[in-house]
Amino acid sequence: MDNTILIKNAFILDPNNFENKKQSLLIKNDLIEEISDEINEENVDKIIDATGKILLPGLINTHTHLSMTLFRGLADDLSLDSWLNDHIWPMEANLNGEYCYIGALLGAVELIKSGTTTFSDMYFYMEDVARAVEDSGIRAVLSYGMIDFGDGEKREAEIEENLALYNACNGKADGRIKVFLGPHSPYTASEELLIRVRELADEYNMGIHIHVSETQKEINDISDEKGLRPFEYLEKIGLLGPDVVAAHCVWLSDEEIEIIKKHGVKVSHNPCSNMKLASGISPVSKLIENDICVSIGTDGASSNNNLDLIEELKTASLLQKVSTLDPKVLNSDEAIEMATIKGAEALGLADEIGSIEVGKKADIILIDTNSANMVPDSSSLSSNVIYSANGSNVDTTICNGKILMENKKLTVLDEDEIYAKARQAIKELKEAI
Repeated sequence: MDNTILIKNAFILDPNNFENKKQSLLIKNDLIEEISDEINEENVDKIIDATGKILLPGLINTHTHLSMTLFRGLADDLSLDSWLNDHIWPMEANLNGEYCYIGALLGAVELIKSGTTTFSDMYFYMEDVARAVEDSGIRAVLSYGMIDFGDGEKREAEIEENLALYNACNGKADGRIKVFLGPHSPYTASEELLIRVRELADEYNMGIHIHVSETQKEINDISDEKGLRPFEYLEKIGLLGPDVVAAHCVWLSDEEIEIIKKHGVKVSHNPCSNMKLASGISPVSKLIENDICVSIGTDGASSNNNLDLIEELKTASLLQKVSTLDPKVLNSDEAIEMATIKGAEALGLADEIGSIEVGKKADIILIDTNSANMVPDSSSLSSNVIYSANGSNVDTTICNGKILMENKKLTVLDEDEIYAKARQAIKELKEAI
């Protein structure tokens, strides 16, 4: 039986045109059925009056580690090296599937409440993360973080783990889950592993999710070992292609930007994490000038410390302006694109999500402008969202045609129960160290 939702009188912010029109939109099952000035209300199952609200595509977070919500605030004000080696990795040694499931549910609550409907995740116990995706109703691209440090036996086990995730979860949760390969980085994954990843990506038609060029130390270490900068090395071994999403991309030479462009590599920019860990500033405005697809990610909640993508977009825009001393770079329209259509392109989902078009999946959010930080209304919907709003202004979140939050109240997940379980999980993890 068909399920229909009519959203009427919304200010529609579509990254394909930025026309900022007041219109109505009809959802039928999981798809956008109609967009017009007036839609017949007869035989509609549910009507949402969106007067005073901005309607835009559900936001897309192209790089996070969702279960790391459990480590929020665990190791603040440290360098990446110390943060990882002294704090995060010892804590991760005690993780199990149930902890990762609880952490992913906690992350899902935060994503839904702040308007993100799709996230791309690289971590451990990913079948348990998939369970949280199924239960929460959101959309995800999942990859297992493969690390072998040159150990052949570990390499085979890591590859098996990622392929098992693909076989168990790809296309599951009503098609909301897609699986990528997740080699962690050029400094934790051996050349043999990276070459194998490229072969498997071609064989299975899977995307590749990898951290690249996050810190100056990484550049120095890889240059010392390989005699090449990270993207030069990855090009040499044949890893790069349009199916690669490279997270961070902070330290890039002009030659590497050319390499990224030549191979159609997609970039996931993570400004708050890069700032907090003092990793540096990615040359995003230069990447965009070169027609490179740049999307946005929050990274994990342990290095951010939240998953609010609207806040992330404001930070991204302002960071480019102050680093280039040019107030015109990464304007609000470009920032909206990063979290919508560019995110969809990065994840190979542009045919399904990322814009407000008939026939696309009904991944939609409503932002309420009747709030102190959004009055008076800006003449530009995108500038009101990017420079004034934050995740708490999101009123309604719909994914795959299903309402996950309405009037700021979750309809699928029990947040109080999840908060209690998350607090207990982190208590147990701390005690285990």
